[in-house]
Amino acid sequence: MNAKKEAASILDGFKAFLMRGNVIDLAVAVVIGAAFTNIVNSVVKGIINPLVGAIGTKNLDHYSSCLKDPCKVAADGTVESGVPIMWGSVAGAALSFLITAAVVYFLMVMPMSKYLARQEARKQARTGKTEPEPIPVTELEVLQDIRDLLIAQRTGTVDGVVKQQRPAGPDVR
Repeated sequence: MNAKKEAASILDGFKAFLMRGNVIDLAVAVVIGAAFTNIVNSVVKGIINPLVGAIGTKNLDHYSSCLKDPCKVAADGTVESGVPIMWGSVAGAALSFLITAAVVYFLMVMPMSKYLARQEARKQARTGKTEPEPIPVTELEVLQDIRDLLIAQRTGTVDGVVKQQRPAGPDVR
């Protein structure tokens, strides 16, 4: 009997963990990102790389600089000598990331934010409760309050009333 309660509490805890907003947002981002990976890679290789190829090579992966010694690359793409910096592949990966992030943001995050805002507005309209607007406090008012507190601390008064002064020395009762 005790084992059933423990199993139920574990399942309840797991359910609460899964229903937290951050976990769901992360799961959606991972799934959508994985789903769009092939599309993004196709866009980069089919559209962006040819546009870059109009200027230089057809593939961003081939853009590199040699750090040390002249770079010699074999026909199969392996580096025989030199130390190449493959900045073209980094640029391609960055483009893929930016496209994926834009797709996830514009197709998932923005619509979900608007949906949640509408739900909150409906909830407030049903209950008739709205959050009160915070009263704006100016810099001058804050500085005046600080000044008044410093004066009160120095003179031993609070709002014009003298505080009881404690005798100096150890507190003996």
